[in-house]
Amino acid sequence: MEGAHARHMQLDTVTTAALDAATRADLLRLLDAAYDEPMAEYVGHIGEGLHLLGRVDGQLVSHLMVVPRTLGLDDRWLHTAYIELVATDPTWQGRGYASHLLQHCVPLLREFDIAALSPSDAAFYERRGWLRWIGPLGVRTSHGVQWIPGEEAMVLPLAGTPMPLDRTRPLTIDDRPGEVW
Repeated sequence: MEGAHARHMQLDTVTTAALDAATRADLLRLLDAAYDEPMAEYVGHIGEGLHLLGRVDGQLVSHLMVVPRTLGLDDRWLHTAYIELVATDPTWQGRGYASHLLQHCVPLLREFDIAALSPSDAAFYERRGWLRWIGPLGVRTSHGVQWIPGEEAMVLPLAGTPMPLDRTRPLTIDDRPGEVW
């Protein structure tokens, strides 16, 4: 039944730069409600990307963002589709909207080597084909790599992903303000 609800959701894609003031305000309301905390500062740190907006009868009910980042795996730099701010308004949750956005975004990732995210609910993503990263995770800073024990990341192999993918290897990500992973 989840999918039946999601099929009625209108999907729009828009870059961060093209978000108008009303959509940005609706987005922040949705994110604040979904995460149960103010999200404006966090959103400000993420940078530019592509937003997938799910609407039902014109109301923004679900959101997902794709941010270009770079993962380092051994001696390779992977052009990464980093998935951020997967959220559904609490009054609309449980109807498959976020799942539908995740499924819909994959064809948009052709230019990327791999997709990655930091899960708030790893089981949710595993059911959708995402794989937990088992090896150490770090951030590349101007002072070198800083390893982050206890951090979680998941990946979704794409056409450009080096195979076989050894998820026990160290994986690093480019630095940014706020939450790195």
